[in-house]
Amino acid sequence: MTADAGLPDTLRDLPAWTPSPVELADLELLLAGVYRPLPGFLGSYDTAMVVAGGRLADGTPWPVPVTLTVPKELTDQERVVLQDPEGVPLAVLDVAEAWQDPTTQEWRLAGPLEALRAPAHGPFHSLRRRPDELTPVEGPVLAVATRDPLHRKQLGQLRQVAERLGANVLVLPLLGGEHDESLVRALLGVRKELPDGTRIVPVPLPARGGDGERDVLLRSHVAASYGATHLLAEAELEGTAIPVVVPEPWAYDADVEVWRPVARIEPDHVQAELTPERLAELLDAGEPVPDWFTPPAVAAELVRARPPKHSRGITVFFTGLSGSGKSTVARGLADALVERGGRTVTLLDGDVVRRMLSAGLTFSRADRDLNIRRIGFVAAEITRHGGTAICAPIAPYAATRAEVRRMVSAVGDFILVHVATPLEECERRDRKGLYAKARAGLIPEFTGISDPYEEPDDADLTLDTSRMAPDEAVGQVLGLLVDGGWVRPE
Repeated sequence: MTADAGLPDTLRDLPAWTPSPVELADLELLLAGVYRPLPGFLGSYDTAMVVAGGRLADGTPWPVPVTLTVPKELTDQERVVLQDPEGVPLAVLDVAEAWQDPTTQEWRLAGPLEALRAPAHGPFHSLRRRPDELTPVEGPVLAVATRDPLHRKQLGQLRQVAERLGANVLVLPLLGGEHDESLVRALLGVRKELPDGTRIVPVPLPARGGDGERDVLLRSHVAASYGATHLLAEAELEGTAIPVVVPEPWAYDADVEVWRPVARIEPDHVQAELTPERLAELLDAGEPVPDWFTPPAVAAELVRARPPKHSRGITVFFTGLSGSGKSTVARGLADALVERGGRTVTLLDGDVVRRMLSAGLTFSRADRDLNIRRIGFVAAEITRHGGTAICAPIAPYAATRAEVRRMVSAVGDFILVHVATPLEECERRDRKGLYAKARAGLIPEFTGISDPYEEPDDADLTLDTSRMAPDEAVGQVLGLLVDGGWVRPE
């Protein structure tokens, strides 16, 4: 793919590439100077040094690899335009090194960047700022870099530490999770409970997984780039770009009904904190989040981000051999849910999708994977908006099913049903004559005959329709949804 025709003539014929979401976030932070002193994406030696010891090759402390993965065909290029998912060019990478990661075998490009335009931020773009766009303030600045809302405990601790330091407060919502907008709204909703002059600046910094200490180190670099002098964190850590401040323990005093330092509470008056697991249970059941735990504005955002199960979007994904009965059970489930009412239902049957959504695709492995990804994309959008998507493709490959699970789970719930009817029974049914043609060699790469079916080891329910009537199979799936709270009992 060549770059945007609206670019200067010197750049117009360059190849273009769209980085992954994490790499796009890194690109934005590199261009904004948040990752200073990094001039661009790291090469092989710098990356190895960072992974091994948390330092660049020149000895500069840096906690995490910042790399760019590309297809092999781009590794012979001298310059590459980096663009967003809509094809808007953001920067030009001057390739200093093309290298292959020895662990993943992925190809990467390294080199400095030339900014073309600022990324389009979407919601809350008015809050997004480069570090050089913030007006400096006098005195200490206490930063809170968070991927979670601030509840009453954290708000009290923050006020106490800010007062002790005589510090201004900078709240950095770290974007890149499942519910970025809810996080920002929750923080804006408690602004009146934050110290006067508190600034809230969203920063695109997705969680990378793995080492929690390196995540804190990276947060400290980001906070320092925005002018913070201290970082509020749960534990002390050496090597941070700015000092970490750990608040003293707080708890809820049930006697006077306030949050305050544990040292000031009689032991028998300390009320047990609401655990994340218990909070999830309350939200799943549609029960109110207690006011003593979090302000109403935060509670409202928690409910938006995690609606009760009976109104939350869900995908029920059937997988099984051709002729296994998955389409019959899927249609029966759709009918049963419509009859009950209370949920919008969309049926994405394999054959119908092939005609309408994936017309023109072959039955090669690549095209079959693409077909399942398309189904997953549509199902995820239905789920995102609170609907029920019922999918019934063969979906023979575990990796592609896992990809669909990830897509859907980012916005709602995912149930995998394996219709494990034996191959012999599927062949016996063979209403379309497909197995006979496959046995005769007339259909290449036919699942179960000349191409493998990878049985799932992560199914939430397994059915064998050779041992039960369709109504019984539908009843088992419906029972799972009722027991799980996604469907109300009759």
